[in-house]
Amino acid sequence: MSRRDIDALVIGAGVSGLTTAICLAEAGLRVTIWTAEPPHQTTSYAAGAMWGPYLAEPIDRVRVWSARTLAVLRQLATDPQTGVRLVPGIEASRKPVDPPEWGNQLDGFRLCEADEMPDGFATGWRYTAPIVDMPIYLGYLERRFAVGGGRIEIRRIHSLDQAVGVAPVVVNCAGMGARALVPDPELTPIRGQLVVVENPGITEFFTEDTGPSPDLLHFYPQGETVVLGGTAQPGDWSREPDPNTTAAIIDRCSEVEPRLRGTRVLGQRIGLRPTRTRVRVEGQRLDSATLIHNYGHGGAGITLSWGCAAEVVARL
Repeated sequence: MSRRDIDALVIGAGVSGLTTAICLAEAGLRVTIWTAEPPHQTTSYAAGAMWGPYLAEPIDRVRVWSARTLAVLRQLATDPQTGVRLVPGIEASRKPVDPPEWGNQLDGFRLCEADEMPDGFATGWRYTAPIVDMPIYLGYLERRFAVGGGRIEIRRIHSLDQAVGVAPVVVNCAGMGARALVPDPELTPIRGQLVVVENPGITEFFTEDTGPSPDLLHFYPQGETVVLGGTAQPGDWSREPDPNTTAAIIDRCSEVEPRLRGTRVLGQRIGLRPTRTRVRVEGQRLDSATLIHNYGHGGAGITLSWGCAAEVVARL
């Protein structure tokens, strides 16, 4: 493979890599993805996932990226084959807090009345947001990339230097892999564990504003299943399910929604959120190639995906 074969090489096939590759391909470039793992084995597959800027900086750029992604997800929600749906629900806090600044972007956003919230919650807000069934969504992205002429190759590299000379443009969407590839020691995993259960009839989401706590509480209906969460464990590299964590997640969610107690567990998902103090979307010269970084999205990979991908294309 040489520069004559492709115009852009994307490293990584999670949601950021696939979305970026699609935007490049649909801009007319010949694009190949190199990935250490296929999409269904990436952290993105393990995501919940719901749109919402989640502890991401820098806030001025996050506003732009997330707003652009929201517009795309709303459009995709008109096609059931994408795995994206607009779902109503409530976010609440056990202490008085101000609602998020991004709330007015969402349909039906309003403060909750006291009787709308579960016992023990002091503040809440209701809105409708995109919820993404990640296994279906990643399949959709793969198909869309293939239609655009893109190729995915399973190829593990140990340095970005190995990509030099393959294409005139290289985009680093390696997620946690960027820690070694760049290298970037600032990049830290925040382990997330989710539990997938049979849906006992839940049609609305619920999420607790838990701030920096490692113990999260949220559930997202996905048709016949519900995804329960979760955890945010900094520095934990384990990708094996912890049965004690599973039980704790089910207990927390069942306290808010009793119908979840005793539902059949169908599976568990574990992912390592690639987190740094600031999301990195920037370009640099690497010998004769243009290298663009697009990583460090933490728990906001879905929320920022289309906005960050658009900025990558704009930098060419």
